[in-house]
Amino acid sequence: MDRPATSMRAVDRIDTGPRFCDHDAVRLNRMFRGSSTEEMLEAVIRDGLAGDLAVVSSFGAESAVLLHLIASIDPGVPVLFLETGKHFPETPEYRDTLIERLGLTNLVNVTPDAAELAARDETGLRWSYDPDGCCEIRKVKPLAKALAQFDASFTGRKSFQSSTRANLPRFEIDKSDAQGRLKINPLIDWDASQIEGHFIAHDLPRHPLVARGFPSIGCSPCTHKVEPGEDPRSGRWKGWDKTECGIHTTLTDDGELPPGYEPFL
Repeated sequence: MDRPATSMRAVDRIDTGPRFCDHDAVRLNRMFRGSSTEEMLEAVIRDGLAGDLAVVSSFGAESAVLLHLIASIDPGVPVLFLETGKHFPETPEYRDTLIERLGLTNLVNVTPDAAELAARDETGLRWSYDPDGCCEIRKVKPLAKALAQFDASFTGRKSFQSSTRANLPRFEIDKSDAQGRLKINPLIDWDASQIEGHFIAHDLPRHPLVARGFPSIGCSPCTHKVEPGEDPRSGRWKGWDKTECGIHTTLTDDGELPPGYEPFL
């Protein structure tokens, strides 16, 4: 007797599609329209609305605010720190201070591939003639590898920081690859006074370089002081036609970085 079709073994399939799509980002933006940042974070983290999460933190001038908000909900959320080897010495010291103060329990130091560093930046001076290439080796590629296991990541981007961030939504699709991760910007609609107010209300420690004229802090060779009234990120890559390190840069359809972000070699 022929076996009934309903009892036939289903063909095993591996789902290689993206985790999320643009429709998901739109839906989440609508779902949390009017909700506070705290309400949104609580739902996303505790209810698992975005799957496996990590927060990408530079431990820079304003990083303490987002890390404090996340730690108050779940101090075990992985915190990815790009250890480029080019930070001001104050930054890893500040990282350790914040981790202890906030009780964060899952710090992940993300480092560049040693073989690639040796092959493409043997002198450590690539930043001086090819800052895009330096960022690619020390930030973009290591972070892409670290994020492969996650469904979504939190960023600390804010609209007031620069014109390139002015219209970003809370939820968007990470276009840096085809994985379909969510990129979540919890503080995108916070202004400078809200950030300052949170620091004061919760007595959060400050990055020591802020008081020395560095409102945006990256790697030491490519970060300069900012004059009062200037764009907070104007001290980054001063003298270069460059505004982002590349970790938030959308790839073209053929998987390449777009014009304006072109590693020299």
